[in-house]
Amino acid sequence: MDNLTFNNRLRQVILLSLIILILLVLFGTLRSLLTGMLGAVTLYILTRGMYFQHTMKHKWNKSLTAFLYIFGFLIIVAIPIYMSVQLVSPKINELLKNQDAIMISLKGFSDRVYSMTGFRVLSESNVQNISEKVTSLIPQLLNSTANVFSNLLLMFFIYYYMLMNGLEMEKQLTRMVPLKKSNIDQLTSETKIMVKANALGIPIICAVQGIFATLGYWIFGIEDWGLWGFVTGVLAYFPIIGTMAVWVPLVIYQFSVGDTGPGIGLTIYSIIVTGNVDYITRLGLMKKMGNVHPLVTVMGVIVGLGLFGFIGLIFGPLLISYLFILIKIYVNEFSETEDL
Repeated sequence: MDNLTFNNRLRQVILLSLIILILLVLFGTLRSLLTGMLGAVTLYILTRGMYFQHTMKHKWNKSLTAFLYIFGFLIIVAIPIYMSVQLVSPKINELLKNQDAIMISLKGFSDRVYSMTGFRVLSESNVQNISEKVTSLIPQLLNSTANVFSNLLLMFFIYYYMLMNGLEMEKQLTRMVPLKKSNIDQLTSETKIMVKANALGIPIICAVQGIFATLGYWIFGIEDWGLWGFVTGVLAYFPIIGTMAVWVPLVIYQFSVGDTGPGIGLTIYSIIVTGNVDYITRLGLMKKMGNVHPLVTVMGVIVGLGLFGFIGLIFGPLLISYLFILIKIYVNEFSETEDL
């Protein structure tokens, strides 16, 4: 290797190192807004085909069409959230106005469990601290709501400019990726399949989990079972914790009022059925919609939630798939031998 070649390679390594360093700094600084960025990418992949058809084939105004798409997604997101808030707010206000009654119910629940099992779930001090802990959660909830709102604004802001400059952006990305065209096409195809399979599958999974939860609430005599089933379906977007945020308080309430049998039944039903139907549905949908191996789905969800938060449900499996694809591409790019 001559000096000129060595210097060129050295400059290349230094430049790439600087790019990676800047990306790491930006990632660390903007990590809290990563959900909004990835959400914009998801929306773009889902709608780019329709948008280009409307603006290029039917000659719709690009800016107005982009705003129309954003308005449509706002409605899709806002309606379930608005209905959930409207339905649950009276219940929450009622609970906040009757905190003493709630403490008495919790103490009664603890006493019943102690009389049956000899194990005390809540001590006197724990019962007294629950009210303080609930009060301390309010600022955290407000901060979380502000973060979600910021991510939504960022998502639609980025989504708008991705639609407006989509073709040019895709051309630039194609030039920047140092791979053969066939391998770039493979990455593009895999990205579309995985994102669409997950993004379209999640609402179906939420609906299925909400239906099964509603059935359980009805079977075990929960008052307003339809309301709680709907809320469970909306919160099912948040894995594990989402559904538990509904059925665990309902079970505690049943025990506190003496409905021990239905409380035990709902607990078992919620753990076995409501808690697992989403995984079964997810595996089936991903296999059918994207021909995704169940191992990729399970590992992707685990990794994605840790890295990206809730949007990791979409990008986690994609990240795992990228790993296998890049290994294949590496073999294809650098392990080929010339025919003799």
